[in-house]
Amino acid sequence: MPTMRDTGQTPSQTVGPFFGYALPYAGGPEVRAAWQPDAIRLHGVVLDGAGAPISDAIIEIWGADASGRTSTERGSFHRDQHGFTGFGRSAVDRDGRYSFTTVKPGAMRDGSAPYVLIAVFGRGVTHHLFTRAYFGDEPSANATDPLLVSVDPARRDTLVAVPDAPRSYRFDLRLQGERETVFLDYGVSR
Repeated sequence: MPTMRDTGQTPSQTVGPFFGYALPYAGGPEVRAAWQPDAIRLHGVVLDGAGAPISDAIIEIWGADASGRTSTERGSFHRDQHGFTGFGRSAVDRDGRYSFTTVKPGAMRDGSAPYVLIAVFGRGVTHHLFTRAYFGDEPSANATDPLLVSVDPARRDTLVAVPDAPRSYRFDLRLQGERETVFLDYGVSR
């Protein structure tokens, strides 16, 4: 009879459906309180290959603070409106929209541009997808960021959040098809 060591993990079929326990959690999309002077809004729509909104995705974000430092705060879900963990999670609404209040991060190392890391979980996606949202009002930093400049220039703008109001950036996520968002492979075996 096989033991647990012999059998391995069951292969994935798709991400979801999601069990609602602890989701959503209080303050999930509010990484930074909107009243804080350094707060920004990062928002958009999750779209399928035909351009239709996906109504059952979950988006997670992670970013450094305004100085480019990663959080040392304990507990990613802790929200006291003074500390900053850099992590947020939100389900999209029925129209595929998501919105986070966070901080515009600083560059984490010399030569890189500020960005927010995004993970997408959704119907038909066998493993979560990773991408980055760079900021459209940082053209000099974006022009020298090693990852961003390695992307085909015709697709590079799919990684750039567009300023659409003061302290607000729109970043739509297209999961496939024309204008598909560039997704990143971190070399994790699947």
